[in-house]
Amino acid sequence: MFTGIIEEVGEIQNIKNGIKSSRLAIKAKKVINDTKIGDSICTNGVCLTVINIAGNLFEADIMAETLRRSNLGELKSGSKVNLERALTLDKRLGGHLVSGHIDGVGQIVANLKEDNAVWITIEANSEILRYIVKKGSITIDGISLTVAYIDDKTFKVSIIPHTGEETTLLNKKIGKRVNLECDVIGKYVEKLLGLSLNKEEKTKETLGEKFLRENGFM
Repeated sequence: MFTGIIEEVGEIQNIKNGIKSSRLAIKAKKVINDTKIGDSICTNGVCLTVINIAGNLFEADIMAETLRRSNLGELKSGSKVNLERALTLDKRLGGHLVSGHIDGVGQIVANLKEDNAVWITIEANSEILRYIVKKGSITIDGISLTVAYIDDKTFKVSIIPHTGEETTLLNKKIGKRVNLECDVIGKYVEKLLGLSLNKEEKTKETLGEKFLRENGFM
């Protein structure tokens, strides 16, 4: 688990592409401290396992499924990435609980400066937007942020100067894709209440033998 509070911005040094996978070599300073092979480092919001450490570089493998669901396949040598080590029990939870298992990607469609802050508007599909609520938490490229606005196609966050300086978000141009992880609480609530069932499944669940027995029809 992670907090969404970025510890540092790293830099991609090398990418080795397989047929459907890749291996990243990432230059960093802070996150390498006390890190061992097998540890997890959240990279642009994606939980990656450290497989090698050499000086100020660490390496991590990316499988095909991760490349399909994230923007990591768009990285190149020199790309900047947000980095965070896994949460420890003695660490302040300054953001929110982040798993590093992203739900998908969104696209930056607008940014607008307002005094000392910058509004970022992100377009996302309905499968992601269904879990986003106003004043709730969202993870964007690994950054824990508060949702300030949402409609049926987009949502907005406001970036304070500190967040802008310590992360890569304000360096991304309109049209760039970002990794999104919704607050896991909403997904668990939906699962427990059966709200994720489609219409056909709901009908079967509602009018099934169990329902008829429980209501005295059998």
